Amino acid sequence: MGEQPAFIGAKVVDKYLDFATLIPLLEKALIHFSSGSEGGVVQPIRTIVPVAKYSGFLGVMPAYSKWDDALTTKVVTFYEKKTSSEIPSHQATVLLFEPSNGTLKAVIDGRVITDKRTAAVSAIATKLLKPSHAEILCILGSGAQAQSHYQVFTQQFSFKEVRVWSRTREKAERFARTAEGEVHVCSTPQEAVSGADVIITVTMATEPVLFGDWVKPGAHINAIGACRPDWRELDDVLMESCVLYVDSKEAAAKESGDIVISKASIFAEIGEVLKGTKPAVTDKTTVFKSVGMAVEDTVSAKLVYDSWLAENK
Repeated sequence: MGEQPAFIGAKVVDKYLDFATLIPLLEKALIHFSSGSEGGVVQPIRTIVPVAKYSGFLGVMPAYSKWDDALTTKVVTFYEKKTSSEIPSHQATVLLFEPSNGTLKAVIDGRVITDKRTAAVSAIATKLLKPSHAEILCILGSGAQAQSHYQVFTQQFSFKEVRVWSRTREKAERFARTAEGEVHVCSTPQEAVSGADVIITVTMATEPVLFGDWVKPGAHINAIGACRPDWRELDDVLMESCVLYVDSKEAAAKESGDIVISKASIFAEIGEVLKGTKPAVTDKTTVFKSVGMAVEDTVSAKLVYDSWLAENK
């Protein structure tokens, strides 16, 4: 073709990735992924390259989605110890290809895609697993994922109280100031968690920050951080007493320290619950451990590109 690929930046991605459109697409993707070979999702476990000198990692996440004919690779970096507060801990780019001939169609900012699709999948899990009367939302963490989760959770659910805790109180207070709505800043994670119906952990913790003894029986937890097999956000008490759901059994069993170290047994993938082949247990404490999947980036990138193309024809 000889055409240059489209370069689609963060502001354009943000414009086209509205949660009302994205959530049904992700539900479909999760169902297809959990349908095995019949679902038409080809997605190997991500490849991780450690950059030990700088406490960083490079991840490569390819996927082909046969059902909507989309082929992408996401390249993502994440760094434990940032040298500058101006640089995000996670950065990403999604490459969108033409499946029929391999031509690169678009280079798309992947940071906004990652933030929004992760939060949207947490909202899907919460819709299925939260207790029937969920009034208090707790967020542990105050970074980009905390913001995207707050955005979709306040859109999709009606909580009477929202609490936030961060290792740096100043960051938690900044999060509360910029939030659209009232957010209570807590001094300790235990204070934030106590009595909460829905808990979101979006931290860079490598040791547990959420303990089962603090958690209200029947609460639902979305565990987003601890994306390495030797990192933890949740303690053994919680992991051993919960009903555990994941996005991908294969990836979670390899990548999630919360699961690897605790040896907790996985009950179901969220896609299986959406399909109706596994039940949503709402009367017990539930954990959705999200490791993030390439097919989620694929459907998100295709939505962005198709929307961009329609507007720029």
